[in-house]
Amino acid sequence: MGIIIPLFTSEEQLVRACQKADPKAQKRVYEKYSPKMMAICKRYLADEMEAEDIMIEGFMKVFDKIDSFKMEGSFEGWIKRIMVNEALMCLRSKKKEGFVTGLEQIGYEEEPQISQSNLGAEELMGLIGSLPTGFRTVFNLYAIEGYSHAEIAKELNISEGTSKSQLSRARVILQQMVNKLEIKNEYFKRQN
Repeated sequence: MGIIIPLFTSEEQLVRACQKADPKAQKRVYEKYSPKMMAICKRYLADEMEAEDIMIEGFMKVFDKIDSFKMEGSFEGWIKRIMVNEALMCLRSKKKEGFVTGLEQIGYEEEPQISQSNLGAEELMGLIGSLPTGFRTVFNLYAIEGYSHAEIAKELNISEGTSKSQLSRARVILQQMVNKLEIKNEYFKRQN
């Protein structure tokens, strides 16, 4: 007879099996969610190996803390929150890069409107990934994760004004990068 592989027909069954430290369930969770979680980690950490390390640390925390998941809300959302927190802890520990500070004195700029673009999601994520660490982190938390400026300020130990300024500057830089890339793409179209 062959080996019987348990089927987890619902997310609840999968979580319950993980809460019992079932290695097959843990493997299934990792296989199911690791691509999305790796993408999240890469949004915060420019180095792919570092992002992978953080993702693995995040999954270790998921399996260690799985008993605290009470089947309320999305399991994927719960995992995502852990990954974001792990990435932020890594960024906080990197003293050499730090976050841009003192932007409160510059004043809050009106946020530019990012024009419609023909860029694909992968190209846009690449541009976001090339932003300086502080700008990229605030942009990800605000625009992608949906955090408020108050929540970002608390998470990153910065003022709300700094959060707003970094978001504004990130958008300006991003708009400039989008414009340059579109001009470059248009140039190459004309050449062909």
